[in-house]
Amino acid sequence: MHKRIAIATIGTQGDVQPYLSLAIALKERGYSVVLGTNADFEDLITSYGIEFYSLGTHIQKFLQQSRFENAMSQNMLVNVPALLRDGQKIVETAGRHAWQMAQGADAIIINMNTSFGIDIAEALHIPAIMSALQPLSMTKEFPICAYEWPDLGPAFNQLSYASMSIQQAYYDFPRNRLRRELMGLKPRKKGGFFKDNNGNNLTTLYPFSTLVSPRPRDWPKTAIVTGYWPLADSSGWEPSERFKTFLAAGPKPVYIGFGSMPFGAERNTQILKEAVTKWGGRAVVARGWGGINPDHLPDSIYAIGKAPHDKLFEHVAGVVHHGGAGTTAAGLYAGRPTFVVPQTFDQPYWGRRVRELGCGPSPVRLRKLTPDVLAESLHKLTTRRNYAENAQNLAEALKAEDGQGRAIKHIERVIANYRGKDQVKPARTVPIIAKALR
Repeated sequence: MHKRIAIATIGTQGDVQPYLSLAIALKERGYSVVLGTNADFEDLITSYGIEFYSLGTHIQKFLQQSRFENAMSQNMLVNVPALLRDGQKIVETAGRHAWQMAQGADAIIINMNTSFGIDIAEALHIPAIMSALQPLSMTKEFPICAYEWPDLGPAFNQLSYASMSIQQAYYDFPRNRLRRELMGLKPRKKGGFFKDNNGNNLTTLYPFSTLVSPRPRDWPKTAIVTGYWPLADSSGWEPSERFKTFLAAGPKPVYIGFGSMPFGAERNTQILKEAVTKWGGRAVVARGWGGINPDHLPDSIYAIGKAPHDKLFEHVAGVVHHGGAGTTAAGLYAGRPTFVVPQTFDQPYWGRRVRELGCGPSPVRLRKLTPDVLAESLHKLTTRRNYAENAQNLAEALKAEDGQGRAIKHIERVIANYRGKDQVKPARTVPIIAKALR
């Protein structure tokens, strides 16, 4: 009988695509795989023939609420408490659905957003395998990826990771309730994002390349950098006739996209229009989930709806984006020089890495972006040959890696070596599930 693996992730497209790619590779290896995530991506997942399980959430609706934009652009103190409550509801709902999804699984693969999977694994006596799209295990070599000021040395770098305990507390409220009500477990006493509830290190897979983010020497052996898990397009996407006409009308455009965060569309669009006019080139902009207003754009800017990055980036001279882990990987895989305009969390880190790799200019926070700054960066992106050469050389090296294959070897090792079922009686499941669904 084939081993069954459950994968749980919630978030935007960048939080889902790598796990879809891993699910495809696992299925090709003969595993039974179910991928649970927010309902926004059901069509994407099923289009690849992967079993989808809804974790009961719609992240796009959460991001589009007015108080989310107000928190990002106006008053954090007033709006964030309500957002935290909403976020905890999303996590708790996802946890309840993931508990059902994981019944009968031989292992569960999770990330920070779905850390309740550690509790599910404990209750079902199966291994939990953690993952993260950014380097989050504590190290003295650099501060936590959300930090963007000067490096103050090893002691501070290590201390900066203490900020994760605040985020841990945010997730612990719904987790302890799920443990009590759903799984019949006592509240957590030990642990963290990368430890089980006995304080043992979890095997943690990092789906990026050491060529882009070198593995710190002081990481535990359980922290494994596998290489990227790229998702190849299966839709057969091709440029529309209208897009082909635009491409043929002048030099290669630059791709510009501000990610899945839907706030600031009017400001972003005005900056975009003025910058492209000052620069004098051409651009393709992604509508995303609302970060750009596609109406009334000049002829030099083409607005495109959904398009797979691996196919779209073949037609552009460079890429400008928010610096999400997935989009950064896609741009580097395509060998395109990159300018990062970060907004939050790990995005400043990836922007710095792009610059340090010589693949693009220094990142500039979106809130500090001006038409002049964007125009100057577009000029550098398209005229400095070393950016393009470095990006091309890096792309060739990245394509030689097999991130999914290396990840699967470690997944198989964890499953083969797990002895939990031999040591502990199976957890009660059916009666508790019935109670939870009332």
